[in-house]
Amino acid sequence: MMVNVHAVNFNVDGKLVSFIRERVDKLDKYYDKVVSSDVFLKVEKTSEKENKVAELKILVPGDEFIVKKQCKTFEEAVEQCSESVERLLLKRKEKIRAYI
Repeated sequence: MMVNVHAVNFNVDGKLVSFIRERVDKLDKYYDKVVSSDVFLKVEKTSEKENKVAELKILVPGDEFIVKKQCKTFEEAVEQCSESVERLLLKRKEKIRAYI
C-alpha cells in the first residue's frame, strides 16, 4: 500500500513519518484491498492544547474513508484515526462477505 504524508505549513520529522507509515501499514491486516492512503497533518491556531489535527484518507476499490481527529500530539491523533479506520474496514469486509 502506498502511504503519503502531507504536512500543512510545517516540516515533519522523519521519526513521525516512519511512525505514521508503520501504523497505517498495519491496516492491511484488516482489509487487504487498500489501494492507497493519505495522511494530512495540520496545526490549528487555537489557544487549546489539543491543536494537532490528523486526517486519514483511505482509498479502497469503490469507496473512500476519511477520518479526522484532533489531539495533543500527532502520534495520538494518527493512532485514533487508524483505530477508527480499522473499524470501518472491518465493517466493509463483513458487508462484502454477506453478498458472497
